[in-house]
Order: sequence, then structure tokens, then C-alpha cells
Amino acid sequence: MRDLAWGIAATGGIARTVGAVIAAEPGMRVAAVGSRDLGRAKALAATLGAESAHGSYAELCADPAVDAVYVATPHAQHLEVAEAAIAAGKAVLCEKPLAASVADAERMVRLAREAGVFLMEAMWMRFNPLVRMLKADPRFGEIRSVRASFGFALPYDPAHRLWAPELGGGALLDLGIYPLGLAQLFLGMPEAMHLTGALAPNGVDAEAGGVLVYPGGRRALVDTSLLAHFPNSASIVGTGMRADLDAPFWAPRRVVLSGPSMETEEHELDPADNGYAGELREVRDALAGNRTESAIMPLDESLAMMGLLADARGQLS
Repeated sequence: MRDLAWGIAATGGIARTVGAVIAAEPGMRVAAVGSRDLGRAKALAATLGAESAHGSYAELCADPAVDAVYVATPHAQHLEVAEAAIAAGKAVLCEKPLAASVADAERMVRLAREAGVFLMEAMWMRFNPLVRMLKADPRFGEIRSVRASFGFALPYDPAHRLWAPELGGGALLDLGIYPLGLAQLFLGMPEAMHLTGALAPNGVDAEAGGVLVYPGGRRALVDTSLLAHFPNSASIVGTGMRADLDAPFWAPRRVVLSGPSMETEEHELDPADNGYAGELREVRDALAGNRTESAIMPLDESLAMMGLLADARGQLS
């Protein structure tokens, strides 16, 4: 089987990081890089050993040498790039959140399903080996509580990607998706959500925190902020076992398991596998098996998260 040839859409930090993982992963290579700035595309292509560089995302998606497109653009451009890739029959791995709005995400999923093209949100937390180990561990019993925070202080600058509304800025889409995503993974979707927070001067969400309510009194306590430093750790508490995830919990390198009928266990991550490689392998394996969706990161759960994020932002306005 020939190497899976990737096209990388964008040239920012995450594009460089994941591009390097692709270049180092057996059975994969970076075939092309696309950007609205051809010079930046050529520079990253040279770094990653790609044969081609394109001065537009449309050209990248139309490149016949590309099998799959990794979308690393700002959120507001996800739909544009994914739509072009799907139309060209390319598999799509799209950075989280899947899109900047519920409507955009729904369109992406509909187009992919109608075309029979693979689409997956790149939620690397779900592919972290320690998180996958916890998800499969039956010793939790009934999970009663999830607590997680992700926050850091970022000086307000309306031109910065995380503060700019036209780029999908705000704490929730970039940071809050992780605490909410951990709750979704271990508790599912809540019956209700009650958040408070603060808006930036330009109206984007600067901070949010509160409780997600589940049947039987189960709950998730979440915090996210661009205004203050938070612990950025997490805990998952069940009737039989507790897990504490060191910071950064969305890419944990160490977890501690404890419980009344077990000895404390510490598990550490192989530093060579932090979750990015797992995402890429999932795309490869899905294409090899003629699957158009992932069982680890299902599209319906991505859509549900987009709805939850929209609800969260609505509670702050």
C-alpha cells in the first residue's frame, strides 16, 4: 500500500506541528502545502519535504497528488477548505472545533455524507493513549463527576486570532471545547447547562464557567478563560475509581488512578505518542477500511459539541 499523501491547509503553529508528525509517521508523507501566502506555503513545504506548494486552498484541494487534507486554518475558514476538499473527493481531518458555527458544521457533515467522503474533527484529546485507556477502564463504575479547566491570561488584542470575532475568537471555541469535550466523552450530553462568564470589549467570550447537569445528579464542572491562569488539570470520579489528569489534561502525560479497593496507580505517556499520531492513523485506517466516519470521534458528537458551544456562548450574551 502506498504512503498516504497529505495536503496541509495553512502554515501556522498547529500546521507545522502536525505536519512534522505526518512527515515522521511511517506510511505517510506531506505531499503539498497550501496557503493564501505562497511564500509561506513554499517555506513550510520545504521544511516538511513536500513536493508542492500552492497559493490557495482551492489549488491544494485540487492537487491530484493529495489523498487527504488537514485543515489547520482559523475556525471561520474551516467550511471553505473542507467544502473544496470534499468536492475533490479528498478525506478531511479538520482542526477543532469542526467549524465556527453550528450551520457551518452541519453543512460540512451533510456534504461529506452525501459525497461519501471521510470527515473527522481533529480532537487530539480523544486520541491520547492515556485518555483512551481511561475511557475503556470499567473500574470507574458509574461516573458521577468530571471537573476540568483550561485558562491562561492573554492580553486583549482584537487583532489576535483568539480575540478576533471574524476569526472565531473567544475562550470557548479554542479552550473551552476541551473541558466540555472531556465531559462529553465520559458523561455524554447534559440535560442542562448553567454558565456565567465575561465578554471582551468586542463581544467575544473572554471567560466562562459553570456546571453541566446529567440524569441522577451527575455533573461536570468546567472553566475556561483568556483572562486568568487556571490549573488546567482534570479529574474523573466514579463510584469505583477516581482518575486525576495532570496538566495539560487535554494532552496528559501522567494520570493517577485511586479507589477504595485498589492500590494507587500511576500511568505515564510514551512521549512519542501524544495524540496527533493517533488522529492521523485513524484517517489512514478508515480509508483502508472504506469507512467515511470515525468511531473514536463520530461526526454526530462533533455536531452535538457545536450545539453545546453555541448554547454556552448564548448564555454569556
